[in-house]
Amino acid sequence: MSDDDAPFLPRTATPVTPRPTPSWAKKKPPKSKAAKRAKITARKYLAPRDPQEHARKIAENVMDAWYQNFGGSDIDVPLGAVAALALLRNRPGLADWILNLQPHELPELFKEIYLGCWIKRPDLINRAIRLHDWAWNPNPDTQQLRAVHAVTNRAINTGLLDLTGHDDPYMRAEADVLSPLLTGLRHKSDKKWRGEYHTPACVSDLMAGMVVDKDFAQPNMAIREPAVGSGGMLRSVAQRLRDLGLNPQDYTWYGNDVDSLAAACAAVNAIIWDLGPNCAIGCADSLAPEDDYAKTLTEARDAFKERDQAMDTVTLITATRSAMRLLEKAAA
Repeated sequence: MSDDDAPFLPRTATPVTPRPTPSWAKKKPPKSKAAKRAKITARKYLAPRDPQEHARKIAENVMDAWYQNFGGSDIDVPLGAVAALALLRNRPGLADWILNLQPHELPELFKEIYLGCWIKRPDLINRAIRLHDWAWNPNPDTQQLRAVHAVTNRAINTGLLDLTGHDDPYMRAEADVLSPLLTGLRHKSDKKWRGEYHTPACVSDLMAGMVVDKDFAQPNMAIREPAVGSGGMLRSVAQRLRDLGLNPQDYTWYGNDVDSLAAACAAVNAIIWDLGPNCAIGCADSLAPEDDYAKTLTEARDAFKERDQAMDTVTLITATRSAMRLLEKAAA
């Protein structure tokens, strides 16, 4: 009987020569840009030991997140988001809580941060209005909120709270986070037109170390900077005073800048660095014949008066509501 007559009998398999693997199959498929970004975000960030380098890394990551998510040309927004986060004191679980917020929840968070600081320093928060005015928009742009969300996540994952969230003001003032972000977000031609070139921290620290000593820095002394930028020179002097065992709150500070956004950053930094109650930040032309210091003090007094009136109104409303609840309980 032939094999053809018994198809159910097992047959010997025909030997097959394996085909060579094509060259393209030997390489792993390239990862998408989104996968690479996700891997970077998920990886634990190791902050540089140098605080100044750390601040630059934060600025680079924030700018990358803002432009990758098409945040737009309004640089007040990413600056204001980072400034608000820098005003927080770091606590266990705070970073994770913020990272779990949705984009539409972030403006409310930033408003609460700025309002909390406004109660204590209405003059400085009023000066910083360009950094938080956008958060009060009742109809925010959804794409911008997504960019703000990306900026917030990137800033925290790059260790912003580790740099600015210390209880000790000396630790908070080791670097200026807003300076590299402000100068990095601005277009090159815009910086040239404004003549905006912030003094490097190493230079301002050297100058403060050469000029300020215990014989020079007498209590109640006034320290002024007519082109304050984001406040780098004030930071260096404050740190020098602390190195000498002196308290910056025992001195009078005044910084002025013709650019309202730079002055806004300096106002926030004055709070972060704890320069004290006798610190004023102005926005005027220091070369103009008008007295910019007198103008700044007048604006500060008006801000405190406005704060006091608002607090009186809140107190009255709260007392009235409490009285109404007591009357309702008595009537029942």
